[in-house]
Amino acid sequence: MTTKPTSDAAKDANVSAVPEKRPKRRIQQKDWAPYVFLAPMLIFFIVFFLLPMGFSFYLTFTRWNPLTTPEWIGLENYSHLFGSKTFRDSLKYTGYFAFGSILIGVPLALIVAFVFTQSRYKAFWRSLYFLPMITNIAAIGFLWQFILDGNGGLINRVLGWVGINGPNWLSDPSVAMWAVIIVAVWYYLGQDMLLFSAGLEGIDDSFYNAAKVDGANTAQMFWHVTVPLIRPTLLFVSITGFIRAMGSAFALILVLTGGGPVQSTNVTALYMYQMAFTDLRMGRASAAAFVLFVVIFIITLVQLRLFRRGGLESY
Repeated sequence: MTTKPTSDAAKDANVSAVPEKRPKRRIQQKDWAPYVFLAPMLIFFIVFFLLPMGFSFYLTFTRWNPLTTPEWIGLENYSHLFGSKTFRDSLKYTGYFAFGSILIGVPLALIVAFVFTQSRYKAFWRSLYFLPMITNIAAIGFLWQFILDGNGGLINRVLGWVGINGPNWLSDPSVAMWAVIIVAVWYYLGQDMLLFSAGLEGIDDSFYNAAKVDGANTAQMFWHVTVPLIRPTLLFVSITGFIRAMGSAFALILVLTGGGPVQSTNVTALYMYQMAFTDLRMGRASAAAFVLFVVIFIITLVQLRLFRRGGLESY
């Protein structure tokens, strides 16, 4: 019996079925070059952020001051915090300060930025409003202590000229928090205004021209053109402003009121400072910091959810 010769197509198929031996790829300079450039930042992140954060989280389960060895106590720090009226009040006052600063400061910064965008010499006005941000916040606190002094302060003197008896801004528990909020809004107004100005500059003039053709006035253009188109910037300013108010109000409040009067401005950041460096309870202060972090994280997620309605994903 004779076998049939294999066709050329079959031979080609058999040849193609044999896997090709690829040459070994050499490691070239371009392969490790990105890691070399990223190494300093990675080392900085690990040494100055990741390791301290991990050690701080470990401290939340210990009783420790810098003069002793950490002693493991489990969840005792957290149980003490949630059972402490002082800590719960500090969270409440932090919320008052944060929401008050956002509800007043963000709309005000947006309005100021919109007015400057429509006016002449806008670069000068923006620079003028930004000046407080380049001043040391402790100096700002001492300046406003003089302005808000209940006995002969600048504001009460001006109110006295028109026959109004001004309150004790920093020593009255019912007024002190509002005084601190006003100072914080004034201090951060320039920064938020610049962020909004950057967003406003990105809005094409054709939108405003079309609104003018339809007979819209300045207020209508602001509400129906500017606000919808500025939503991404509004989201960014609201979230960063809230985080800033929740976590970095310490220095201003320490100088202005020291947490008083009657603990009415004792925010969580100040509570943490007193617990760590006055009472030397590092573990309890670290636990308070992580509780504050969780609160900030949850409220930030809520803000993102609220802004998502209307198409945040498309941003």
